[in-house]
Amino acid sequence: MKISVLKDFSKTPGFRLISDGPFSGEEFRNKLLEPLFNDTSKSEKIQIDLDNVSGYATSFLEEAFGGLARKYGVELVLDRISFISNDEPLLIEEITTYIRNAQ
Repeated sequence: MKISVLKDFSKTPGFRLISDGPFSGEEFRNKLLEPLFNDTSKSEKIQIDLDNVSGYATSFLEEAFGGLARKYGVELVLDRISFISNDEPLLIEEITTYIRNAQ
């Protein structure tokens, strides 16, 4: 299972919440990430391609991935999701930190 932020969501990811404007981290999590995460018929990892967008607000990343970990648990999220980030390889470390620090 793969999600391309560019192809499946937006070239211009927004901020944290839907109320902050279009293409928020909350919207990404609710509309794309959680439905795949909850699809128990699929046991494969969800691969998220972060490349080729205009950039990410910290709040987007924390809400999308930290928010998922707050809801489902850190270990389960780390076990079920992997990332591709050739444009900015350090994004993977940043997101992993948000997931690990989710409370």
